[in-house]
Amino acid sequence: MKQSAFLLATSSIFALIALVHALRLFYGWKVTIGDWAVPVWVSALGFLVAGYLAWQGYLFTRKQR
Repeated sequence: MKQSAFLLATSSIFALIALVHALRLFYGWKVTIGDWAVPVWVSALGFLVAGYLAWQGYLFTRKQR
């Protein structure tokens, strides 16, 4: 697999993760793991981190061309 294809694939996965976090923030979905109710701020942080990684991967993909 070429490096640019790998970067594009991982960027897409991180973008999808960021999208799911954004949807949780927008719709107020509740998430429970065992007995622990996951706070909304976890999705805000997840959106920022996953969005940043997706953007950086996209930028690296453009540099590869």
